[in-house]
Amino acid sequence: MKKLIALFAVSSMASTAAVAGVALSGSASVTYDDNGGSASATSYDADMTVVGTAGGTTLTASYDMDGTSLATTAVDMTTSIGPVTIAADMFDEITGNRNDADTAYIGGATTDGTAGQQVYDSTDTGVTVSLDVPIGDATVALDNSGNVIVSGSWSGVTLSHTVGDTTVTSAGVALAGVDVNVTNSAGATTWDLATTVSGIDLTLTSGQKVTAAFGLAGNTMTVSSIPKVAAATATAGTSAGTGTGGYGTRVQNSVAAYSTVAISRDLTSGASLTATYSTADDSLTLKAAVTF
Repeated sequence: MKKLIALFAVSSMASTAAVAGVALSGSASVTYDDNGGSASATSYDADMTVVGTAGGTTLTASYDMDGTSLATTAVDMTTSIGPVTIAADMFDEITGNRNDADTAYIGGATTDGTAGQQVYDSTDTGVTVSLDVPIGDATVALDNSGNVIVSGSWSGVTLSHTVGDTTVTSAGVALAGVDVNVTNSAGATTWDLATTVSGIDLTLTSGQKVTAAFGLAGNTMTVSSIPKVAAATATAGTSAGTGTGGYGTRVQNSVAAYSTVAISRDLTSGASLTATYSTADDSLTLKAAVTF
């Protein structure tokens, strides 16, 4: 009997230790949209993330729970051996799909894009092995794709420069209370500015989007002005992602400029309620959400 009690105690300790290294988090929401002059609609969303940690190794798995069955959305593992970091992406996300019944072209299309389809879908699973070597205030890293990354901070300016298949340079700095971020990718530059004036958080992007958020914690209003979007046709790509078309791009429909006003309030129940009005279709959306 004593042996059974001792065995049970050891099992309980092992089980407790295993659970202690696992963290669960998630969110859920229900949204009602009157869709302006169109028929109203109700949608649901529930997601869960499981994080398992053992020493310097972490496994993160995310799931979508609101469908007919649990659907995996991401599985990533990271570990380190001294200055070497190993990251594994174990889940292949489908980023392109045909909008009709023919799904045979997913991941290996042989025709040009139609109905918002990406011509080819890239495989994004893989393992990245990087070596971080500090040199003064800079860090030099080399990943398994052959990209060289130099990053660091000097005089309050954070800078990162990646040399590889696509050269990317990004910089961030706070100037007189304004947070400035600039990114140049293959010659295309984007930027955003963020500041606070009289308690109002203002954001301006290179895409001409302006956002203003104000109010007290747990009871805020956010006003956004979204610029128009020009139409673009689909671009054919290749399975290897080589050439000017890459993996292919989707059809982009034109969208007129519009504005939104969102009022969000935290409830005593632990949930939050958000009401959003959009001038795009004269619609009012009500969303109740909880995060755990």
